[in-house]
Amino acid sequence: MAGHDSRFLEVSQGNYAAALTALQPQVARLDAAPDVAEIIAASFVPDAVEAMIQLGRLDEAEPLIERLERNGRRLDRAWMLAVGARGRAMLEAARGDLDAAGLAALQAMAEHERLPMPFERARTQLLLGQIQRRQRRKEGATETLRDALAAFEEMGIPLWAERVRAELARCVVVPRRATGLTPAEQRVAELAASGMTNRDVAAALFISPKTVDANLSRIYRKLGIRSRAELGRRMGKPEPGLPPSA
Repeated sequence: MAGHDSRFLEVSQGNYAAALTALQPQVARLDAAPDVAEIIAASFVPDAVEAMIQLGRLDEAEPLIERLERNGRRLDRAWMLAVGARGRAMLEAARGDLDAAGLAALQAMAEHERLPMPFERARTQLLLGQIQRRQRRKEGATETLRDALAAFEEMGIPLWAERVRAELARCVVVPRRATGLTPAEQRVAELAASGMTNRDVAAALFISPKTVDANLSRIYRKLGIRSRAELGRRMGKPEPGLPPSA
């Protein structure tokens, strides 16, 4: 138990190299039993997956994620499916596929609905909020992260609450009153600034491309800008493909 607590503390503090060094013997033993993924024998796997991904060892993390996904489907275990989907979301985010990452994180949240493990749910919410922020969905990210923060604070887990606060500090949303945009224009601006085409924005908002064009014309005029590049800078410059905890 003490060993588990120390490894979990390393992960909680972001000391991934130390955590993975301590977890490596357990990972090696698990390799000898490919069908084992029950929580009693594999509770350390989510921590190992996170550490590997944060250290850039994606090819090592993927087989562990696949084990959770495969055995979770075979046995219909909510824990395996939830943490497996969370690991998949983390992996796809590290590879730069935020759409796939977002879908996997939502799948994980759905599995958490039948899993009485509030810490794991809040941990997944933190990841989902990070992905939403990188997708430039800052308002959605802020809401998700506030829920995670409330959960960690209620459980009395300050290290994880602080991680959420750090993430919330990055979700600086341009106030509508500062831009002068209507709510509809604000949403169009956010999606356009994220790199979506006019057609993609139209599909996402269930409006016509002509309506998107008209909204963008008004947005440009109100903000005093002339291009999408300027819009991106004004709404918040997109980041390169960083790991989800960055």
